Amino acid sequence: MTDAVPRLEIPAAESESALLAQFPVKRAWQLGAATGIGSMPGTSPGEAATMVAVELPELPHLVELPARGVGADLVGRTAGLLVDIWAEVVPSGWRISRRPGRDSQRAADLLAWDLDAAEERFAGAEWIKAQICGPWTLAAGLELPSGHRALTDPGAVRDLAESLIEGVRAHLAELARRIPGAGVVLQIDEPGLPAVLAGSLPTASGFGTVRSVPAARVQEVLATVVDAVGDRPTIAHCCHAQAPLRLLRACGFDALAVDLTLVGDRPPVLDALGELIDSGGILLAGVIATTAPGKPDRPLAKWAAPLLESWNRLGFRREDMAASVVPTPCCGLAEADREWAVRAMKLAAALADALPDLPETW
Repeated sequence: MTDAVPRLEIPAAESESALLAQFPVKRAWQLGAATGIGSMPGTSPGEAATMVAVELPELPHLVELPARGVGADLVGRTAGLLVDIWAEVVPSGWRISRRPGRDSQRAADLLAWDLDAAEERFAGAEWIKAQICGPWTLAAGLELPSGHRALTDPGAVRDLAESLIEGVRAHLAELARRIPGAGVVLQIDEPGLPAVLAGSLPTASGFGTVRSVPAARVQEVLATVVDAVGDRPTIAHCCHAQAPLRLLRACGFDALAVDLTLVGDRPPVLDALGELIDSGGILLAGVIATTAPGKPDRPLAKWAAPLLESWNRLGFRREDMAASVVPTPCCGLAEADREWAVRAMKLAAALADALPDLPETW
């Protein structure tokens, strides 16, 4: 008979602290956090990453700088992540190519510089956020060699999704390697999804529109991408007034990023937000303007108003807001000047700080 495995004895008074020391637990990624949607002004990844690290330390995001041109845009940046699928720029936009070329290489190089900046500026962060273009916006924005949208070919959509999964897994692993100890949150941007569902995207000729994709197929593909990133938290971002929030939540996303200034009192949107919060999901509440408003010195309570109005309409307790809400700008900050980009992030962070104990007067 073999000897019994010896038990690890921990004195009762010290057991909890000893176990926590051996197995440290990260705070939940959303608690106390504000973050950005992704894009920033300018062309310097180092400068932009420094701004993010200073203003959004609880959940800094990998910076996107579309002002750099080809390969820094939403579709081109993600096309550079694809495995064994390449793309090039033609007069009408991005087109799938038969071999790697300078445009794909440029996209990869720009992303590598962004990762370098993140590695240097985000060291020690507990959580970081990365953003990619989702499979449906990607399929809508990439052309086949024939000139038609990849969206028109179900086989091409499948191949793109599979390649995207492989590339994103490698991308997230690289980000985690560069910033040891940090958890990685993935945001999937689908600004083109409402048009994909509505069948309103123009064809290559411009004389018709691409047939709409059934919601069930959209959900199937997106859910596959979400599942592929494992236990990393996932965010769906679509700042369109007709964002399909219920569908996105059904895909398995942990959080939805919503421009709350577009919500108002529309019951379908409010119902979807209520279901998100009721089911334990997280709301990235877009409430801060993306460019400097006419009165940039308005009080924080005014910026918080769209969030508070939606929350009150849903009948939730204010004291529960801090665990379920991450304040953000309404969308990316690429069109802002540097001063407003900093101010917008400061406002989002200040609102995150205020959520646990909101003033009665708000």
